Amino acid sequence: MNYFDIMDEMFNEFEEYKDIQKGKGIRGKLITIIDPNAQKLAAVVESIHLASLLHDDVIDEADTRRGAASINAKYGDHTAVMLGDIVYSRAFYELIDFGKDIAKTVSNAVYLLSQGELEDVKLSNSINLDKDKYMQMIYKKTASLIEAACAAGAISAGLDRNKFATYGKNIGIAFQIIDDLLDITQDEETLGKPSMHDYYEGKTTLPYIYLFEVLEEDDKEKLMNLYRKKLQKHEIEWIRNKMQEHGIIEKCYNEAKELIESAVNAIKIYNIPALEVIANKVIDRKF
Repeated sequence: MNYFDIMDEMFNEFEEYKDIQKGKGIRGKLITIIDPNAQKLAAVVESIHLASLLHDDVIDEADTRRGAASINAKYGDHTAVMLGDIVYSRAFYELIDFGKDIAKTVSNAVYLLSQGELEDVKLSNSINLDKDKYMQMIYKKTASLIEAACAAGAISAGLDRNKFATYGKNIGIAFQIIDDLLDITQDEETLGKPSMHDYYEGKTTLPYIYLFEVLEEDDKEKLMNLYRKKLQKHEIEWIRNKMQEHGIIEKCYNEAKELIESAVNAIKIYNIPALEVIANKVIDRKF
């Protein structure tokens, strides 16, 4: 029985759960690669991630999740929040069985994840040009649970938790940087949402932070005026051209690539090819 089957057993009594789009289950996959016997632990961590997405969609007022109607769109915000609470609660109940070290590692990541969600909301209130604040936010919101999943898998397997935590943290941050880039470089058909939707939502992601650093004052003002605006085609092209002119996309990509190289090097002594494949897929994906 794999971790998705275990999740279904945990929550199938709830009709709404059956309509959740689960995705690829990367956190669970990482755990079971590190320790093939940790299917239940993988199910618990994936459940926590799932609960965070249910809440996230309410915060973002999202209508869809992975191409299908989101739970909040289909059943309402109250149901989505309560279902998220149910999934969180059951996951933490099951987490106790894995011992103090694993329970504290995973629960601390959920604490960080929640902080990251709040910081993301605050940073979206106005243009944020502070890279350190942005990197701290994406570490907490995106990377912390991946970091914890890898560390928990290592603890379960009796391996060096710090090496695997470094791997997880680095691929998590790199994943978000690539997401930042795809929002700019890909078209609406590929993304399933308008290009540069992050900027429209008030998210000043890493490429924009770097671009602001190098633009002339007139261009800075122009970019500032496009913040939270529904962009026209020529405005999208202007931003893309400026990104290309100043090498911003390449700079961000190289930063993500360095993180991936550090991730792979951290666990090299264990020779686990599947983890290297996952790491490389993070920077090679088009979406």
